[in-house]
Amino acid sequence: MKDKYINPFTDFGFKKIFGEEANKDLLIDFLNQLLKEKGTIISLTYLKTEYLGANIEDRKAIFDLYCQNDKGEKFIIELQKAKQKYFKDRSLYYSTFAIQEQAEKGEWDFKLQSVYTIAIMDFIFDDKPEHHQVFRHDIQLMDIHRKEVFYDKLRFVYLEMPKFSKTIDELDTHYEKWLYLLKNLSSLDKIPDKFKEKIFKKLFDVAAIANYSKNELLAYQDSLKHYRDLKNVMDTKFEEGKIEGKMEGKMEEKIEIAKNMKAEGFTLPQIAKITGLTETEIATL
Repeated sequence: MKDKYINPFTDFGFKKIFGEEANKDLLIDFLNQLLKEKGTIISLTYLKTEYLGANIEDRKAIFDLYCQNDKGEKFIIELQKAKQKYFKDRSLYYSTFAIQEQAEKGEWDFKLQSVYTIAIMDFIFDDKPEHHQVFRHDIQLMDIHRKEVFYDKLRFVYLEMPKFSKTIDELDTHYEKWLYLLKNLSSLDKIPDKFKEKIFKKLFDVAAIANYSKNELLAYQDSLKHYRDLKNVMDTKFEEGKIEGKMEGKMEEKIEIAKNMKAEGFTLPQIAKITGLTETEIATL
């Protein structure tokens, strides 16, 4: 393997950097930079990432990362590698699990803690010409007539990483350094001079492939293969014009994509996440 550092857009890389207890300070630092105006996050607790609906027939939610801070505020952190037609709908649906689980038994006044959904995307979902330089989208409920935030406890932050184009010399803030590394980490062969902060030194140490055990290396190679295969499947489909405009409701297109992913060894949850098909439907293909 030629790369010196892992790719954060692989499942292994994302969980290694942000999802391990020993590296929790990396996630805290990233969230504090991303949500600077909300106040400093001191501590985080990882929560279970799979949630079932109220009934057995209901769809379930599987988060990439789910945690809460010492105030009880919830954070859903999602890594999105491929474009989905109903991606916004899915984000909203997933956030409802973090809201509903706050319901208390017995008498309850409906007071809720904040819920933040952060999506780090390896694709462009807003391709309007006037927005071609806008890579970050902050979404809240608002009063459309008064142009004021109506409810500040539900927030979505979408990062379109392909649009982040700053070079190392153009980086001005700690926040921009995080974005640069998320996009370019696997292409670096050493720690650039601009990244001498203690937290980034730890990031490079965590991401160094040479530090991994044989089992970790095999797991990463498998995750990297899945990432590259998915990119290839999706890029090919877009080039052929078979996804854009057809993912809305044409079952045959979803089935074709699911079959291709299944042949490449993707898991049922991974295929379901991309196609919108249920795991039961995919299993029968």
